[in-house]
Amino acid sequence: MSLLLRNVTNSIWHAFNALTTDKRGIVVKSKLKVLTANIGTLLDLYGIEKGLDHYRSTPDLNFEHYKYYLQKEVFSSLPDTTLTVKVLRDLEEKIDEVCWLVCRKRYFDQRERPVFQDQSVYKLFRIFCLLAELLPDDNNDTRECFQVLLHVSEANSIACQLASAVGMDENQASLLSFETVTGVTAFRFSTFLAVLEAKCTSKLEDSSSLEQDGIEEAITDMYQTYLYDVIKKGPLLKKGYLLPTLREYWFVLQPTEINYYKGQDEKEHCGSITLDAHCRVDACTSTGRDKVQRFTIHSGERNYELAALDHRSRLQWLSALQTAIVHSSGTSFQRLQARRRRQQRDAAETTRRSEEIRRHSNHLLDMEQTRAQLQAEKLARAAAESQARALEAVHREEERKLQELEDVRIRLEKLLQEETQAKRDEEIVRNLQARVLREEWEKREELERLQEEQRIILEQEREKRREFEEMQREKEAQLQEAEERLRQLETERIQLDKELHVARDKITYSEKSKEVLEARLRVMAPQVRETDRVRRALSFMPSTKERPSIVTVRSHSLRRSAQDNGQMIDDSDSTK
Repeated sequence: MSLLLRNVTNSIWHAFNALTTDKRGIVVKSKLKVLTANIGTLLDLYGIEKGLDHYRSTPDLNFEHYKYYLQKEVFSSLPDTTLTVKVLRDLEEKIDEVCWLVCRKRYFDQRERPVFQDQSVYKLFRIFCLLAELLPDDNNDTRECFQVLLHVSEANSIACQLASAVGMDENQASLLSFETVTGVTAFRFSTFLAVLEAKCTSKLEDSSSLEQDGIEEAITDMYQTYLYDVIKKGPLLKKGYLLPTLREYWFVLQPTEINYYKGQDEKEHCGSITLDAHCRVDACTSTGRDKVQRFTIHSGERNYELAALDHRSRLQWLSALQTAIVHSSGTSFQRLQARRRRQQRDAAETTRRSEEIRRHSNHLLDMEQTRAQLQAEKLARAAAESQARALEAVHREEERKLQELEDVRIRLEKLLQEETQAKRDEEIVRNLQARVLREEWEKREELERLQEEQRIILEQEREKRREFEEMQREKEAQLQEAEERLRQLETERIQLDKELHVARDKITYSEKSKEVLEARLRVMAPQVRETDRVRRALSFMPSTKERPSIVTVRSHSLRRSAQDNGQMIDDSDSTK
């Protein structure tokens, strides 16, 4: 909601400024959360202060960044078209009150001799915020600092209204004028309050408490005039709707409506008349019997007949009603007037600056013209003096040019010789480069030939390597076969050894048996000779001389076979 934010920006700045701890114009987010939560509560928005933690990565904010956050996260949820002037005014008052609670301690502590009551200071604060402007602080090196300043003309207007409301004459009102403060074109609120209280102190030193009450009442009237757009107050007579009689009421005129009360204290509200762009006001023709000045308000609902006590009062009310009807569109009348005065001041300042620039430029132009005239006179005198030296200078110039031409000719000849020598050197270098290039080509061909020979030799070596590998594989195969045959022979040798041992065992056993038999035969031989029957039986057996020969032949054959087997084993070992 740009309109509401624009109207309360100055008061929010005062609260923001009260929370700052240094001259950089920044406030930590923890302090701004409280202010943001209070503003959101007034707008029926809750939890909007939590977004400050995620807004920007810094732990603190300047006023420009905080204002942007309020605009996007707080006031943007309330469109301007849905709020009436009364609701908008109530929201402004609540937000201003919250901001005043934050910053009032600072301003109360700065007051040396208080004159106004606390409530009156709050009303002056709201008037100040309405009329002041938010401007960059030129005294601060950083561009992030702002200040709310009240122009001296606006401050002087407030002082004059205050003086007029308490009944001061022109001489006394001049004491409250801010124009006497020289060298200052704008005031902060603390300075404005201090100057206003200092000027009122001298007036109230010898005055009674009635004048103090009058000042408070005058501040209240100004407060209603500026903040509630009260254009005019006063008694009027109103004709009844049912009973056509004139009754006196206290009327309060605002741009959108005119309210009337029973008394001047405005406690008993009797009714209101709505004003819009379709309303009009006409003065009634008075007859000789009327002692009052009548006028009629034509609205869409009905016509209201009012009467003033005199002709001057009727003219004032007619003018005020016309002004209220013109400004009944919803825009604050006092803010609009302040904006127009600000634009007029800006235009006047622009005109003044342009006039100063124009005067400065005219002054510079006059100075330039005077300087040009003086320069022209100096040039004329110098021309007269130089005319005598012109011929001599021309002659010296010609001689110098001839000398320069001769130097140029010598230089050109030298350059021509250098160029010729350079061409010769270039030709020599080219021939050397061609020879070097030929040598490089020859070396390259020789290198290619060597590479080809190396490739052929490498192919031959590879072929020989393949043949050698093939022979090696054949020999390895033969070796494997010989090893296999050797293992077979070793196996046969072991088998023959076993058979030889068996044969030897048999031979040994046979010899032992033979010896046993021979021993038995020797024992049995004498008995056989004595007995014939036994001799006849033994006649069929071989004699003792023949048996050893047979055994001997058999043992010899066994030994020979064992020797043959041993010889075969020895041959296999030698082969292996």
